[in-house]
Amino acid sequence: QVQLVESGGGLVQPGGSLRLSCAASGSLRFYVMGWYRQVQGKQRDLVASITGAGSTSYADSVQGRFTISRDYSKNTVSLQMNSLKPEDTGVYYCNRDGPVRWPWGQGTLVTVSP
Repeated sequence: QVQLVESGGGLVQPGGSLRLSCAASGSLRFYVMGWYRQVQGKQRDLVASITGAGSTSYADSVQGRFTISRDYSKNTVSLQMNSLKPEDTGVYYCNRDGPVRWPWGQGTLVTVSP
């Protein structure tokens, strides 16, 4: 099983930016990877995903503001978040995009507040 460790969250004002990083214990080369957001009391929702070939997709709520990327050499997946809004607040996790997932990491908390 691949272990996932998310980092980069924090408190930011509306309109600000954060860059999240996900470090994996194994290769991500053959998997579609995604970033998920979980708001307290609700399910995790996929906000961005990236294929092995680098094709990306985004939830409507983050389209044009978030950018997902991956670095094969470092086994990392990143999420650049710009123009943050209070509704972006939540715990962010990375994992495979699809029916098979690895164990969830601890996530990283993003709080967008004045």
